[in-house]
Amino acid sequence: MNVVSNALSLIGNTRLIALERVYAGPGRIFAKAEFLQPGGSVKDRAAKAIIESARERGRLRPGQPVVEMTSGNMGAGLAVVCAVLGHPFIAMMSAGNSPQRAHMLEALGAEVVLVPQVDGSPGEVTGADIAAATREAIRIVEERGAFYVDQFNNADSVRAHEEGTGPELWEQMQGCIDSFVACVGSGGTFVGTARFLKRKSREIVCAAVEPAGAEVLAGKPVVKARHRLQGTGYGFAPPHWDATLMDLSIAVSDAEADEWRQKLARQEGLHVGYSAAANVCAAVRLLESGRIPRDARVSTVLCDTGLKY
Repeated sequence: MNVVSNALSLIGNTRLIALERVYAGPGRIFAKAEFLQPGGSVKDRAAKAIIESARERGRLRPGQPVVEMTSGNMGAGLAVVCAVLGHPFIAMMSAGNSPQRAHMLEALGAEVVLVPQVDGSPGEVTGADIAAATREAIRIVEERGAFYVDQFNNADSVRAHEEGTGPELWEQMQGCIDSFVACVGSGGTFVGTARFLKRKSREIVCAAVEPAGAEVLAGKPVVKARHRLQGTGYGFAPPHWDATLMDLSIAVSDAEADEWRQKLARQEGLHVGYSAAANVCAAVRLLESGRIPRDARVSTVLCDTGLKY
């Protein structure tokens, strides 16, 4: 029988979609359907890699609790992995993240602790909000003797994409990739995928996507800390950031992300989140900019499902 043993086998090896309705050319956009994974996002890859590595190295004991600060997507991935492998999971989440994310985590058996916002607002989480949730996560780790995932500083988060997403894209596109475009939050998806692709060809243009007004990777000051691209643009370069992999930064506004969410849903039948929409918007802008050939093939990721918003 063609079956898998558990949900972990559903993580990775996502299909590649040609987005030919929202963008008719010149050039083509290809997107990895990361939202079809069991946790509903690209973060499932990092969650699986981090937990399996920690177990193999003896850093995570059988039945030991797992704690992470999350905007929701990493938490959902961890909830899936922990449910399969038998670890209690506690998610520390800013109260500004969408309630749907918390509901999904709870449905998967996670304990969700909502941390009051510092200077953000509902639907708009700032770097200060993330810092507050992180401090609370560290307190819970010490209190409960838990394993702290710490995705921002965990190298396995990058490795998941360097060994997974990047090679998958290269094989699916038969090496015909002119550009890779991705939002940056913790940086795992961009850094890991770009690192692999740059090893294959330094000519591949890798573009980081940032929320308009919070373009720190482009060297600009933060003038709009609040934005709708949850899980990205926290106002600082993530610890694993490698500036040599970024050829350019593309800023996407809240209005543009809203517009492209609607386009993807109504023209492609793909109900995705704001960061996925921002990726597609940035891919179109790159193709229209003249920075790459008019007939270029641009790859990106549809980060998560729109059902979490």
